Amino acid sequence: MFDANHAESGDAGTLLPVSATAAAIQFPGRVLPTEPAARVMTDFARDLPVTVATERLIDDALRDMIVAGVRALLVVRADSVVGLITSYDIQGERPLQFLAASGFSRHDEIAVGHIMTPWAEVQKLDMEWVSRARVADVDRHFRRTVASHIAVTEHGAGGGEVVRGVFSRTRIDRQLVRLSA
Repeated sequence: MFDANHAESGDAGTLLPVSATAAAIQFPGRVLPTEPAARVMTDFARDLPVTVATERLIDDALRDMIVAGVRALLVVRADSVVGLITSYDIQGERPLQFLAASGFSRHDEIAVGHIMTPWAEVQKLDMEWVSRARVADVDRHFRRTVASHIAVTEHGAGGGEVVRGVFSRTRIDRQLVRLSA
């Protein structure tokens, strides 16, 4: 879990040059570094998460992503989230690495559970931190990791961890108006 006590949120009170504000107005859908981080988060309180079962074949999961217009799926077993799989996982080296290390011989035999990132290894941020963070804070966090997605969790009514949303590196890169020094 990201340590909220060490977040770099010094940008929150920074005044922006007129050109940066004009850039944001000129390009609708773009965000400034000082805007609330939640602006670039897929919030499962508003949008239903797209999930996939561990036993689903990876080629089918990739088609599911394309149909849903997403690049990551929460992997579920019964009613529990057990991992995360991205289009990069499916189209990258993971299937080949799995085939080389397993008794499987064909790509079309690989299931999501074989190559997903287990939930314990998924990068996570706490929703309480996200509610205080700025887009620049999340961008800095992505720069310190190779993850393409970061899950957002919060404490549920029963005290357990609940998945609240997800950040996408690609979405932030696409939407963020980068300020030049």
